[in-house]
Amino acid sequence: MKKTFRRILLTRMKFIGDVVLTTPLIRTLRDTFPAAYLAYLGDAKSVSLLEHNPYLNEIIPFDFSPKGVFNRNTLFEQVRVAALLRKKKFDLAIDLFCNPRSALLTFATGAPVRVGGDLHLRGKLYTIRIRDDGTPKSAIDFHYQSLKAAGIQPLHYKTEIFLTEKENADARGFLKQQDIDVTKPVVAIHPGATWPSKLWLPERFAQLSDRIFAELHAQTVLTAGPDDLEVVKKVRHAASKEARMLPVLSLRKLAAVLSQCSVFVTNDCGPMHIAVAVGTSTVGIFGSGEENIWFPYTQEFPDGSSKHIALRKDVPCHPCHLNICNRTGEGYMECMKLLSVEEVFQEVKKRVAEVRNQRSVNRR
Repeated sequence: MKKTFRRILLTRMKFIGDVVLTTPLIRTLRDTFPAAYLAYLGDAKSVSLLEHNPYLNEIIPFDFSPKGVFNRNTLFEQVRVAALLRKKKFDLAIDLFCNPRSALLTFATGAPVRVGGDLHLRGKLYTIRIRDDGTPKSAIDFHYQSLKAAGIQPLHYKTEIFLTEKENADARGFLKQQDIDVTKPVVAIHPGATWPSKLWLPERFAQLSDRIFAELHAQTVLTAGPDDLEVVKKVRHAASKEARMLPVLSLRKLAAVLSQCSVFVTNDCGPMHIAVAVGTSTVGIFGSGEENIWFPYTQEFPDGSSKHIALRKDVPCHPCHLNICNRTGEGYMECMKLLSVEEVFQEVKKRVAEVRNQRSVNRR
């Protein structure tokens, strides 16, 4: 029988997509312990996506802006956050990241129950140590192992980002300034990703944009993260039809903008998870990554068709877990080369049609 906890800390210290993938756990903890004080610790940038989440009492941001583990400012932030956590008097702390920093911060809480990975040395900082059982599972189910170890059963699997009416209104106004009419279908395209092995070819994104414009009579916008500008510019210049390139947006503004779009086409990256969490039909393109782990999305349209889909071609080297493809010649980036514009376009076409149908039904 599970224990009752009154003050709970959940932490996933880094990475946009990973934080979004923990949102089902937040809701499960709230439903399991409705009267508990529930806080979330993580990278200040990523946890901004958790603002206005009605199931959280507090968000504790960790400022990673100073670079380097031994940077003086980073060490000061570590001490500051550790002291803050100690004052909160948590009785349960669940570390979903389990690197040395997050393990130390979890230990610093002084919580009598601390859940984390059974890892060399730092595993001793947890009172409940877990090991992955080795069976194939999604990222959400992987994280749920930590809750199960504390006697908490999974209740939710849908990821969520909560936007305010003002944020949505501001997004509509912003898109209008970009000459985008949100009353008509808008397809957003994200050609960037953190690692080169996850990039579909820029010229194919350009060809896809042209076909969406010409054959679906839909508007296209290109979104970019801070490190994506070069590849996005390549797509824009290669497209024969105008594809509106949006400036780099804060994560919450990007979430609001994506919520106004009909379909999002993206490489395997953080914005892919943001789009799904705000309810936008998403086509995820996978190369080196494993969609069975990183695309655990099964929502459907009213007609039963899949709202979200992951596209990947089978190649002998998958999954390679490499950031940069190590093959040469014709084999270089074969996983991405095999995925045609036609295949991606047909999935976009289905989803644009479904969005149009839904809008038609809503007008009746």
